[in-house]
Amino acid sequence: MNVAIYGAGAMGTILGAYITKAGYDIDLINRNIDHIKSLKKDGAKVIGKIEFSQPVKALLPEEMTKEYDIIFLMTKQRFNKEIVESLVPFLSEKGVVCTMQNGMPELSVANVIGKNKTIGCTMSWGATFKGNGISELTSEASRDTLTFSIGKFGNNDDDLFNYIVELLDTMGDVKVEENFIGARWAKLLINSAFSGLSVVTNANFGEIVKDKKTRLLALHAIKECIDVAHANNIKIEPIQGKDVVKLMNYNNIFKKQFSLFLLPIAMKKHKLIKSSMLRDLEKGRKTEVDTINGVVCEYGIKANIKTPINDKIVEIVRLIENNELKPEWNNIKLFNS
Repeated sequence: MNVAIYGAGAMGTILGAYITKAGYDIDLINRNIDHIKSLKKDGAKVIGKIEFSQPVKALLPEEMTKEYDIIFLMTKQRFNKEIVESLVPFLSEKGVVCTMQNGMPELSVANVIGKNKTIGCTMSWGATFKGNGISELTSEASRDTLTFSIGKFGNNDDDLFNYIVELLDTMGDVKVEENFIGARWAKLLINSAFSGLSVVTNANFGEIVKDKKTRLLALHAIKECIDVAHANNIKIEPIQGKDVVKLMNYNNIFKKQFSLFLLPIAMKKHKLIKSSMLRDLEKGRKTEVDTINGVVCEYGIKANIKTPINDKIVEIVRLIENNELKPEWNNIKLFNS
């Protein structure tokens, strides 16, 4: 089958390297000319928790000529409509787009190509772009940490769906979710707490859970997400085998203290991750805060559930986007106001 990763940045480069290393053909597509030049010349270099170099097939969007059966979409979802419309001519008759983005991107993809050509996938690991052709894996390089949750969004072709599972299995454990929206919310509650606070503080996930105040803010953000999901009749699925709701949904001071104790343990294998939104800011781009924390706030309004921590994270990140604040630890004081 013809397969591509569209938006092969930090995570896409690593995923593409793993898939290629396992003997499958896949094209890595990115708009960064220098990154593509390096991938073509020297291959993908993966550093961090695992180190290897892998020759890969890389190209710029304007170099696309194939009709793809599967396109893994790994761009920022703020531009999904325009990007997916541009990919339509390069999809085969039965071709599908598997969105591997944060937030809730399936609907925006399906609005362009239909539910039957849309598949959703979440990734519970992190990576950092370190330079042209180089990506750092910041999560532990074990199958139980490099995990994927995948689900159908419509009446998807079984052969294509199963082939996607086969490809992802070259890197880590793949769980097929019947309740995919619940799997999305499991990833969303982690992102809403840690990706948002990573931007606010300019800290990695490990630093956030190490400090008592930011650990408490992260727990409150998670709790808000759980409450909002429940109010909207959404059942949050376990993530990496852990029932996050059972562990973090406190209803008394003793359970809250236990949840706070568990957070550093739960994030141990992902402690070096920094939010990809920080890289957006470095490039002068707007972040995905509206499609992460903003989704929690939006669903909260819909169900009449207050979300003060997520609201504040959105507010601070927007100030940072507008250059009225910088991402720094001192921003934690703003949560007192």
